[in-house]
Amino acid sequence: MLKRNEALQLEGITGPDLFSLCQSAGLIRDKHFGKVLTYSRKVFIPLTNMCRDTCGYCTFVKTPKSGEGNIMLPSEVLETVLKGQKQGCKEALFSLGEKPEARYRYAKDKLAMLGHDAMLDYVREQAQAVLEKTNLLPHINAGAMNLEEMRALKPVAASMGMMIESTGKHLMKKGQAHFACPDKEPEIRLNTLKYAGQLDIPFTTGILIGIGETWQDRIDSLLAINQIHQEYGHIQEVIVQNFRAKADTEMANHPEPNLDDMRRTLALARLILDPSISLQAPPNLEERYGSYVSAGINDWGGISPVTQDFINPERAWPQIDSLADACRGLGYELKERLTVYPQYLDEKQGYLDPALASKMPYLAAQNGLAAEQWKNL
Repeated sequence: MLKRNEALQLEGITGPDLFSLCQSAGLIRDKHFGKVLTYSRKVFIPLTNMCRDTCGYCTFVKTPKSGEGNIMLPSEVLETVLKGQKQGCKEALFSLGEKPEARYRYAKDKLAMLGHDAMLDYVREQAQAVLEKTNLLPHINAGAMNLEEMRALKPVAASMGMMIESTGKHLMKKGQAHFACPDKEPEIRLNTLKYAGQLDIPFTTGILIGIGETWQDRIDSLLAINQIHQEYGHIQEVIVQNFRAKADTEMANHPEPNLDDMRRTLALARLILDPSISLQAPPNLEERYGSYVSAGINDWGGISPVTQDFINPERAWPQIDSLADACRGLGYELKERLTVYPQYLDEKQGYLDPALASKMPYLAAQNGLAAEQWKNL
């Protein structure tokens, strides 16, 4: 694996040097994952778009004052998940703002009407409903949590996730991307990863590049993730996501990372991270798929045939048939996986609650990928 001082020297490389770096990353990927690229067929559940944080790049979050702040009703959640089930989805991605009831009386009152004091309690209830009423597996992306909050969610989550985004503390300063965002404090984010490890929760994390972080910040973020994985072994995938400027945000005019920057960072991630960790890049944020594949990714993340990407609503999901054709043209086969990766499916390892583990013989093939693949629907 790449050492920190070696990684620091890669800043800004391009041309033949970048090609060689990507080639090295691709070789590692092929050695550990073969000629298969994966994705998860999912339905997106934006349980609430209210949040106590105010990230400078976010359009997902809405305030009660705007009239758009919302918490989905149980009937809306179930209706959306059942639509996904009809389209062969296996994952119900719960994505939500962090602890809105701590900031807004409106959110607290809405939760009380639903019978809850805290958003995370409502998340648990709705994830349990998905398990009881559908064939989908919940993946919970509820942001930074403490040990007890995560312990309460583990029985209803096949996997969980939270982007580190960056360990650069300077991003918390006024005028920076994470100003006035208490949940984006790097130590709090890293502790969430550690708690997931202590509880044996299959976990997804990653970095967001282009938000004002330095090259050193990216390296240190990836090294921190890898160090935690070395201790606990629970990081199933790392996402490298490129910042996309959006109108009506504080960072609307902030420059976006270019393709070479993404290639450099993806290759860097593949060379720093334990080879067993899947490396993912969102396919709807860049259409030159070959550049990502050549830089060492082995997974495209969640793709929905039903719901939009509520975090990046202006970027449509690719058609799975088209993505499969592109992968085939690059010499790879596109395969559907479950929200929990194959290495975490063994019930004896304790990664899955018994109720979740009991669903796996019907959902997973012998290789741990989805038993029912998209082309058979």
